[in-house]
Amino acid sequence: MVAKKIFQGLIAIVAWLALILQFYLMMQNRVAGKPETIIRFFSFFTILTNLFVAITFTVLSAGRQDNFFSKPSVLSAITVYIFIVGLVYNTVLRSIWNPKGLQLYVDEALHVATPMLCLFYWFLYVPGKGLKWKNAFSWLLYPLIYLLYVLIRGSFSHFYPYFFINADELSYEKVIINSLYVTLAFLVVSLVLIAIGRSLKKS
Repeated sequence: MVAKKIFQGLIAIVAWLALILQFYLMMQNRVAGKPETIIRFFSFFTILTNLFVAITFTVLSAGRQDNFFSKPSVLSAITVYIFIVGLVYNTVLRSIWNPKGLQLYVDEALHVATPMLCLFYWFLYVPGKGLKWKNAFSWLLYPLIYLLYVLIRGSFSHFYPYFFINADELSYEKVIINSLYVTLAFLVVSLVLIAIGRSLKKS
């Protein structure tokens, strides 16, 4: 139990530190006003998902282990989301982005350290026997709502956090196709995680 609490605290610290430093860097290098920059900060799927991770593991490390955030379906969903953050960054975005200095360390924390820590925690501590195949479809709700938000806001703000959903530069048809690929990735990762969870015996 002590090791589990320490692991939860470590994930919370890494996620919060990365978020705070990323916010600082974005405000320091902003190309828009402060209110718009803050909105843009919270318009990144990476930021929102790392925030979910930070809140979840802060609650777990500071409180009882039998709350909403400790449910296998909740922890598994968050693991899928943060894994996709790392997957998309390292397969699609890393090659077009070359951060330096502090930004490099922050990027690695957001896109590598936190996803890997969450995945290790899931393998070690999250029981999968209660997971259902239908969970994979309900877990799509968050990324789909996020996509709708980005497209609606982008239609009048002309800010899109990621190039592959930039409707100003790409046609909506292309954006939809790109979004379908990402949705498929969410679904496949979810199904794989559920399959692994249901086959492993974890306390």
